[in-house]
Amino acid sequence: MTRMTWTFPPERVDTPEATALRRDYYYDVASSYWKRPATEIEIDEGLLNDGVELLTPPTGQFLVARFEGKPAGCGGILMLDGERAELTRVFLRRDFRGRGGADGLLRSLEEEARGLGARRMVLNTRLDLVEARALYARHGYAEIPAYCTGPYMEIWYGKEL
Repeated sequence: MTRMTWTFPPERVDTPEATALRRDYYYDVASSYWKRPATEIEIDEGLLNDGVELLTPPTGQFLVARFEGKPAGCGGILMLDGERAELTRVFLRRDFRGRGGADGLLRSLEEEARGLGARRMVLNTRLDLVEARALYARHGYAEIPAYCTGPYMEIWYGKEL
């Protein structure tokens, strides 16, 4: 019996697979927010100047979740200061959900943050992203006061690493 495996290697955000995952992430969250499918033009506009160039050491890191070698998801961390990292762009393609990848991805992102010197992880999200919020709660994230503001930020979480 072959065991299905997940890996979570760091990857540049501009590789073809990372770019496709970032587009899928934006499509997923934007379509959910707008309650209609996001268009290609809206995805392009959403990804323009989105700051992903900072998701590389020493300012951050970007991981690609792979299931049996296939790109299945992604996630990033951004160092906000010397001790705090922000979790961002955590995503699994729908076909890969329910197989334990989200838990492994989150653990790997936390380990990367520790490696960059973070002692605390923070994040912001929307109230309607129920599955994401459940993932964070399952991993010990608790609601905190807002540390930033923006149009798609409705709830903030934090965790000591």
